[in-house]
Order: sequence, then C-alpha cells, then structure tokens
Amino acid sequence: MPEGNEIHRWAERHSAAFAGKVVRVDGPQGRFTDAAMIDGRKLQRVMAVGKHLGYDFGKDLILHVHLGLQGDFTEGSGPLPDVRGALRLRMWNEAAVKKPAVPGVSKRHAWYSDDDGTGHIEASKVAWVELRGPMDCSIYSQEKWDALLERLGPDPLNGDGPEKMIARVRKSKKTIGELLMDQSVAAGIGNIYRAEFLFRARLSPFTPGRDVEESTLRSIWKEAGVLMKAGMVDRRIVTTKPKDRPHKTGPVLKEEAHYVYRRQGRPCFVSGTKILTKVMAGRNLFWCPVCQAAASPEKN
Repeated sequence: MPEGNEIHRWAERHSAAFAGKVVRVDGPQGRFTDAAMIDGRKLQRVMAVGKHLGYDFGKDLILHVHLGLQGDFTEGSGPLPDVRGALRLRMWNEAAVKKPAVPGVSKRHAWYSDDDGTGHIEASKVAWVELRGPMDCSIYSQEKWDALLERLGPDPLNGDGPEKMIARVRKSKKTIGELLMDQSVAAGIGNIYRAEFLFRARLSPFTPGRDVEESTLRSIWKEAGVLMKAGMVDRRIVTTKPKDRPHKTGPVLKEEAHYVYRRQGRPCFVSGTKILTKVMAGRNLFWCPVCQAAASPEKN
C-alpha cells in the first residue's frame, strides 16, 4: 500500500497538471457511476491527508480516492489511450490531449524501490490520468470530507504538529509498533516507515505507548517530516544514513536503502545481529533485537 509520501506526491503532480482548469472525467467501463457529477467542472485543488486524496470540484463535490493495496495511477501526455484493463476512472484536460506526447514515462508504484525520481513526465505536461484498482473512488460532500479529517491523526507532510499523536500514544497500552500503523494516531505512516522510524529511534516496537518518552515521539515526528518529504521526490524510501551503509559513498543500492524493512535474516548494518520479523497489526514487522532491545515480543 502506498504510504503518505506517495499520496502527497500524486497530489502535487495532479495539482500541477489540472488545478484551476476545467477537466473531463469518465468511468469508461461503468466502474465509476458518479463521473457526470464532476465532468466538465473546474478542479479547484487537490488535497492529500495520510493515505487519502481529495479532488475538490467545489459545491460539495470532492472526489475521494484511497488507493488501498492494489490501486495505482497511470499518467500520460498526448492523446487519450485506448481503454485497457479494469479502468475505474479517467481524468483529462481537453486542450492538453490535443497536443503531441512529450518525453517521459509513467512508472508504476510497485517500482518505487528502483525509482530514483527521474524519467517521469513533467507534472505540468501531464494531459491525462487513469486510475485502476482503488479501495475507494467516490464523491464526498464537504461534511463527509471533514468527518474523515476528524478521524485521522496529524499528517507530518501537512505541517501538522505532533501533539495529537503524542497524546494518543502516551495514554495507550498498545505497543508503539501497533500505534504507528493506526491512521487515527499518525496519518500516512505505513509499514516501511513504521519499521524504519522505530529503528532510527532505537525503540523496541513492543514498547507500550504509555512508556515511550515524549522526547522520543517528537524526534520520530521530526524525522517523519524530513524522510517522508524526501520520499515525495525520490520514490525510493531511503532511511539509512551514509555512515551505516556498506557503501559509504555513491548511489544508495536497493539492498542498503532500509535498516530493517524486509531485511529479515540479514545482519543489521549497525550491530551485525540478524534482523527478525513478526506479524503485528496485520503486517510484517521487522526489527533488530540488539539495537531495539528495550523489550521483546516474549515480554509483552
């Protein structure tokens, strides 16, 4: 599932391509039945919060998109392509699709670990967008959108402060590993960032939230803003520090981009200890039992 950095990246790109313009919208296979409600209207802005996108067409017309596990966008320039696959929604600008295609490709989210942020179509040159496989694609009223925002925790990429997150964590008996995956605690942090933030904080994922120092939570929040912002530009989520990588200089190799995420059975870059894995909150958790040794799953 895309994490918050990817959602904010889509919001920035689609805003650059379509905000302030009249756009056409359809569901060419009948999979989006509300297209007529926003087709031919001006897109006011594109909003991102956590893992949710909101395309504001004014007058209680907000297109809500949650990509979920399978959802992804395809972007293009030049004329609209033929309809292929399980296409849920298309959005395009009529003037832009009459222009010739420009250099650049649209890379699938699944390629994020190999994507250095280059080679994409320039955002302002995107003429059309296609959406496939989202968990939700529906029209929200302003009231419904506001209710969503109320349910979500603060988003480090929206400049939100950590106070709401800290308050919820510090009063909870749940483990910090569970809490960081709870979107009502912190919006946009997913499985990769959970594992990596906890490692960088040298914090055991099995520590009860109420036992985590406020200073540690503030440090995690500060790092979240920096690292997730970097991930908006470079879709490779890189969380390791140069001094800890096997290769101290040069391009970051795929196998050294993360400290613990999907590195189970391999040696920790810092301690040399084997990285462990365990299911937590429905997702695979990864951690170093030495660097994050404050607690263990057997003790909690």
